[in-house]
Amino acid sequence: MPRILTHLTAEEELTEHDAKMFGSPKERLDFYRREIQYETSILANRTDAYLAAQSFLVIAFASCMANLNPEWGKLFTIVVPPFLALLGLLSSLNAWPGIRAAYKIIDHWHFKQSQLLLSEPLMGLAYDESPLFSEMESSHKGYRKSLLFSLRTPWIFATFWVLLGSYAVYIQVTNPGG
Repeated sequence: MPRILTHLTAEEELTEHDAKMFGSPKERLDFYRREIQYETSILANRTDAYLAAQSFLVIAFASCMANLNPEWGKLFTIVVPPFLALLGLLSSLNAWPGIRAAYKIIDHWHFKQSQLLLSEPLMGLAYDESPLFSEMESSHKGYRKSLLFSLRTPWIFATFWVLLGSYAVYIQVTNPGG
């Protein structure tokens, strides 16, 4: 049942509540790791779906540009490829908020994990004398580098679609090949 706080809660009550919820720092670390793994899999699934959609759009775009029908091919290649490029651009812009949100959630859980590891230095010494997490694994730079592909992909494809759509219109209007 949710509680409504009408006065400031004492620090002792908060730590007592946390202790009841997690039991030990190891349970808290396990919880953070599961959340990071869950959110990372969500980000991977979003990136997968996005890349699959983009690959189909690229194939459709290339097929439309290769249309050589003498009767309706010129009209088709001036209308459909720019439309597909616009669809690809809108898809990229639509994918960005979901990918960014997943990244921010992962960032939050990594921050919580690093704060726990800093506050409990013995956590890494659970089984032997070497730390459980190296500096690279627990620093912001370490996991952020691994997520850059997912973060950059929508912007790369958005730029790709703007350039490709512009080029498709340019070659159809100016007819540079002859």
